[in-house]
Amino acid sequence: MNKRVYPVITFAIFFLFLIQTAGTLVESIYILDLMNTSLDEKVLGLLFFFTPAILLIFPRKLFQPISWIAVVTLAVARGLTPYLDTSGRMLASGIGLGSTLILLPFLLSARLKGQSNRLPGSCYSAGFALSISLSVLLRTVAYGLDYSLFPEGAWAGWLLAALLVAVMSQLDWNPLDQKRKPSGSVTLSMIGVFLVAGLSWFAFSAPAVIARWTEGNYRLIVMAVSLFSLIWIGLALGKPDWTDKIARGWLLAWNLVFTLALTLTLLAQRIPFPPTPESAAIVVVPPGWGKTLPLVLTLLLYPVIFLDLQRFVNRIRQNEPGAKELIPGTLLGSLVLVLLVFAQIFTNVWGYVEPISPWFRNKFWLPYFLLSGLITLLLSKKRANDKNDSPDSSSRVNWRWSLALGVLFLATLGSVLITTRIRAFQSPTYSLVVMTYNIQEANGEDGERSYRQQLALIRQVDPDILALQESDSTRISLNNNDYVRYYAGKLGYHSYYGPTTVTGTYGTAILSKYPLENTQTVFTFSNQDEVGTSEAQVTVNGKLFTIYDVHPDGSDTAMLVWAETLLKRSQSRANVISLGDYNLRDYEQPYQLIDSVYKNAWTTVYPSKISPDGTDMSGENRIDHIFVSPGLEVRNPVYILPPESATDHPVHWAEIFWED
Repeated sequence: MNKRVYPVITFAIFFLFLIQTAGTLVESIYILDLMNTSLDEKVLGLLFFFTPAILLIFPRKLFQPISWIAVVTLAVARGLTPYLDTSGRMLASGIGLGSTLILLPFLLSARLKGQSNRLPGSCYSAGFALSISLSVLLRTVAYGLDYSLFPEGAWAGWLLAALLVAVMSQLDWNPLDQKRKPSGSVTLSMIGVFLVAGLSWFAFSAPAVIARWTEGNYRLIVMAVSLFSLIWIGLALGKPDWTDKIARGWLLAWNLVFTLALTLTLLAQRIPFPPTPESAAIVVVPPGWGKTLPLVLTLLLYPVIFLDLQRFVNRIRQNEPGAKELIPGTLLGSLVLVLLVFAQIFTNVWGYVEPISPWFRNKFWLPYFLLSGLITLLLSKKRANDKNDSPDSSSRVNWRWSLALGVLFLATLGSVLITTRIRAFQSPTYSLVVMTYNIQEANGEDGERSYRQQLALIRQVDPDILALQESDSTRISLNNNDYVRYYAGKLGYHSYYGPTTVTGTYGTAILSKYPLENTQTVFTFSNQDEVGTSEAQVTVNGKLFTIYDVHPDGSDTAMLVWAETLLKRSQSRANVISLGDYNLRDYEQPYQLIDSVYKNAWTTVYPSKISPDGTDMSGENRIDHIFVSPGLEVRNPVYILPPESATDHPVHWAEIFWED
């Protein structure tokens, strides 16, 4: 076997584990704080990003055993992570992340055993591209979740961890660990490595993220990211010197256009939210070709991040630093990444962490602009030589590599086709089962993952129309997990994600057995959370229904504006079904306004608000409602309360029927 395979596989698994452990740590902290929508001591878990600081207190002679302790610790922590509860995942992923970051300085000063030449940057960029390809496959095969981070796919994590230990035994980083003065150039290049890794974590390692930004074609986005990553691997291994022909000016131009395209992709989805209660509602329809062009350009240009990583690594290795000389850059890179994580999360929770977070309202584009823009800025500083310092003329893509890359692409292609299939359902004659479910980002009231229990409950009810709230999970605060895609794919339903992640709502997704028509989102005035109401129409047995999935929040004024807008938009339409988390009790004015026009499913059947089986919904906790047009009839409304609902809200469904 060509020994070049060892560093490529090492770097692929390393970067994959870096993204996975960082994502799981941030997700776990967010979930634990989701219960009180405020920051507390759990945010100190982010200190794991600064674990490499402990290397400063150890003498160099101990670095070799420390590095191997980090390897074993990473393997065990990463393997155990999928089996643990949320608190356990926070600790295990934090330990895994810390171990990964401790290893980073050693890997950037590594050589193959028995060889004196430094590894060329092309090995690192090929490994990085392979990590993206693996991440795309793992997330595609599991319907938008990372298969290896959940119990059913934990074996894959163990396998990758064991492989990492095996291939790292073929590397030697001790000979380069000589005492040198830390270089400013090395430190800036280390920050660049973190920025490139951060950009892949925030977006490209999980193509569902990009699809949810833009309502773009998920299949095409997955295939583009996977294919371009695999092509880069082939070029990096087959022609390792070809990138040396790319002049610094062309590289900067490539990065500048990529930064512009990425920023425009996000700005094209930006919504000018109504600034005052008197402002008209903003209606957002699926994007046209004009808004799609920046996305296409972004996907075509995104392989520049692999070349960026290669240039940063080459700059580091040309200075021949030891592991200790890379620690300042590692800590600064971690700090920059943590700040950008906060910036991205604050765009979603801008109403809760005052006085800082309100400034980030409607600035979802900013962290991505900073990531790509700072990469360009760091590359703009001229260096004497950015070329591969150790070209390997023997490095060629043999038939084994070609076969492996081809299999990886075909596996991704097959997965994306299988997991996005829509089932054919027979239309009911004169009734529909409609269900509203605030899934709390697929977590139970105890803050533990409940996606399997929620899916089982949905299957048990077998609704024709399913409205999900708090479903906007395809962002880094929830490890880019696309639970809407997961449920829709597992059920074979049509789906409309509703407000895109760029808008910063908590999600109002509509799933349906029947094709969704005229999908759009309506935004009304808000002063705490963005209020985005999803609309869609379905035709059942020749009858047209208009569906509203709602989740308003904010001041009394904001709630009243939302209710008035809902009535204004819906009253001219027949067969309205409006369901969701209303955040309204029946004594509040916005509720009474809606109730004066539409029929409440529960109180229509049970005027006492207590069902024959004793389910008492007469209290404060009945804020999830189903309202229907007066011409529609209701039977068999049901509430299932926590913890049986597998979330912190009651789940509510009813059968809607009508006369021929």
